Amino acid sequence: MTDQHGVSVVRRPGGTLSDEDGLATLLAAYHLRTEAEKGRAVADVDGLPDRYRAEISDPRTAFADDVVLVALSGGAPVGCLVVTAPADGRSEIKRLWTAPEFRGRGIASDLLGAALAHAAESGAGAVRLSVWKWRTGAVALYERFGFTVTESWDDRDQLVCMERSV
Repeated sequence: MTDQHGVSVVRRPGGTLSDEDGLATLLAAYHLRTEAEKGRAVADVDGLPDRYRAEISDPRTAFADDVVLVALSGGAPVGCLVVTAPADGRSEIKRLWTAPEFRGRGIASDLLGAALAHAAESGAGAVRLSVWKWRTGAVALYERFGFTVTESWDDRDQLVCMERSV
């Protein structure tokens, strides 16, 4: 657990998630914003693709083999990040999100630092991630943490794939 500026980052194995951890709300905000940025805004969670709705409705199952980091401020969830278990020597970072009203406080950096530490402890030799090209702030954050653009493993247009050694 880290604690900076009144925010703590807690590590939860995916299979131990509960309805009270606030992850579903954070994931819903993440996916709704992403769809809007892609030009496919939907009114609510029911309009999201099935795989995203599954994460929101049952994060315990969706991330059963992963570790979820949740940033808390005063006990309230304000950010999240998912780290997959290492496969072929690599972990993957997914779903980095900070509630808009909490941005600019280093929460994403805290989550990312905790994710890299977890990946190293788990035996991963590298960590990869994908990010939408238009999320320039996120790309810059990843670059500050040593991630570099790598060959894409995902054929979605405007998706940038990045990786770094642990």
